[in-house]
Amino acid sequence: MNNIKVNFSIKDLENLTGIKAHTIRIWEKRYNLLSPNRSDTNIRNYSLGSFQKLLNISYLNNNGLKISKIANLKEEEIPIKVREIASRAKVEDHAINALKMAMINFNQVLFYSTYNNLLENKTFSEIFYSVFLPLLNEIGLLWQTNTITPAHEHFLSVHIKQKILLNTERIQLLEPKPKSKTFVLFLPENEIHDIGLLFINYQLRSKGYHTIFLGESVPMSSLTDLLEFFDQIAFVSYFTVYPSENDIPEYINSFNELLLNKNNTELLLLGKKFKDMELNDFPKSVSIFNSIENLVKDL
Repeated sequence: MNNIKVNFSIKDLENLTGIKAHTIRIWEKRYNLLSPNRSDTNIRNYSLGSFQKLLNISYLNNNGLKISKIANLKEEEIPIKVREIASRAKVEDHAINALKMAMINFNQVLFYSTYNNLLENKTFSEIFYSVFLPLLNEIGLLWQTNTITPAHEHFLSVHIKQKILLNTERIQLLEPKPKSKTFVLFLPENEIHDIGLLFINYQLRSKGYHTIFLGESVPMSSLTDLLEFFDQIAFVSYFTVYPSENDIPEYINSFNELLLNKNNTELLLLGKKFKDMELNDFPKSVSIFNSIENLVKDL
């Protein structure tokens, strides 16, 4: 059975394209750019073709074409113009739009072809920072607003994880730096969002550091075993959903007492859970970073 999403509300289009619903209505009325279906109660309903067309219109408009000029293009000329601009302009926006289409349609071929096109001019790290990371941030908001389902989010996440794991496997045989600290990467209990942590592991390994990747939902008490094997440890974790903001201070204090009682151990943390927190009261052996890039740069 075909489970492709083919009908979108005007709110869906606003969330997916970033174009305000009010603007979409004006473009419809003034320029006849879209022709929505309407319910018996006059509620707009848009097809998959309308969504794709609006993505293209948004891309052209963001790259300097006035909406009046776009409206004068024939239907078949719009994607041609998009390809023309994408070939010489910022490819990231075009790639993000293509990956959104891949996600909405569960289209693996489109995901891989878009990724392979990016690889022609970018490294994997550049693709992650400039395309995957902004897309994942946007996807989180789309899921929260019910524009997409968990299945859409999982489709995208799984394919991005595959790329991280593939690139990590290629560098696994690199010898770590002599006498370097060991980075132990883990997520706290009930935390399962591991894409950021997987990419940090890739970045550390590519820089020649020794890493131990433990993954999701690791009890704090089980980390004590690592202290018996390695002399200098930097624990790394990524808080996306858990612990809650109220529980974070207690978690960090408990972690400090249990695992950071040696001079050569530290805890490196990042994630959106720290976005609005006061960060001055944590132990000296705990460092908070506002991005993956900043964490990797400071090593």
